[in-house]
Amino acid sequence: MCRLALKTATEPFSPYEVLEAMEAMQEGYDGSGLGLLLRGLQFADFKYNSKYPILSGIAHSEEAWARMNDFMDERGYELKYDHRFAMDPKYAQTEGRFRYFLRAYRMPERFKNASQQEKDDELLLTRLALRQNGEAHGNDLTAFSFWPDVAIIKEVGWPLEIGNALRLYDGQIKSRICMAQGRQNTNYGINLYACHPFFIQGIATMTNGENTAFVPIREWLQARQFPGYVGYQSDSEVFAHILHYTLRELKLPLEAYKHIITPLSGRELDVHPQGDFLKGLKQTCRRLIIDGPNAIIGTLSDETCLLAMDQKKLRPATVGGREGEWAIASELCGVAAMVPDRDPSLDFQPMREHTIIVPPDRKELKIWSQQDPFQLPPLA
Repeated sequence: MCRLALKTATEPFSPYEVLEAMEAMQEGYDGSGLGLLLRGLQFADFKYNSKYPILSGIAHSEEAWARMNDFMDERGYELKYDHRFAMDPKYAQTEGRFRYFLRAYRMPERFKNASQQEKDDELLLTRLALRQNGEAHGNDLTAFSFWPDVAIIKEVGWPLEIGNALRLYDGQIKSRICMAQGRQNTNYGINLYACHPFFIQGIATMTNGENTAFVPIREWLQARQFPGYVGYQSDSEVFAHILHYTLRELKLPLEAYKHIITPLSGRELDVHPQGDFLKGLKQTCRRLIIDGPNAIIGTLSDETCLLAMDQKKLRPATVGGREGEWAIASELCGVAAMVPDRDPSLDFQPMREHTIIVPPDRKELKIWSQQDPFQLPPLA
């Protein structure tokens, strides 16, 4: 089992707060990886324009660093900000890493009048090209994300030690959302890309559990021939891709995600107010049904946060908080560490049919059930 923690707040906060909360759940991970995703960014030394995409990753050598710079220049990107981590050399995590980078760019001039879809596809293809470039040179360059208002940090080691190595306690980076996963390596080799959260075109998820339906899901997604449905160093990466497919390809609302990964039974659909539609969706997307146990935590570009469980519900997760500040974690102690001044009697553990949604306004959480109807898009 891994351990997951998410905090979302109206006022930006340091990711180190979430890393400290991870310490309360440290028996659930083994130091084989940490992933951090930050949204709603604030830098101490730069007034960030949230329209600028941020490239996140690691250059493992000076040659890889130069190659990356040349690639971005040739593609027409103008560098606006280069965040430099104040590395602490006493931590082993700093060895063999030439540069951790978070770099904000202005998009090429040719995209000035492009549609949003064209811009989104360009950012995806640029990230994938950089990843492939690194893989072709002995994995000397990793590219975790390239998207506006998102930064991702991944490293092998214990969460708090990685935070200390990168001096994440110094207030140089803050965000309104921080997702964190402490990895317990169970099925695959240690690989930076295997650390959660997983990210694709503004959509991010992280998961605690085992996805025994991984292979058929991966094959079905790859058959869509969408460029971003690649990678899969972890069986949990498909959860991000299914959410992307639900929202971006099918153009369905967030509530439909739960109906795709864990559909209701035929008997339940017979009496559901949208039963006919949901039966068709279940049949069309039957290869995307998961077989847990899994707890899935996610975020969207508008800063919506979500939590969903599988039918088995053997990987618990809890949500709690107050207006303006909410937390989701694998354990109750994680929630308590991130939002200590909440009313704990209002903490909630979802059941198999629930999707927990924290809207961007963060006023209150929404507990949605698959038994309830949801707003369907108009027919074309």
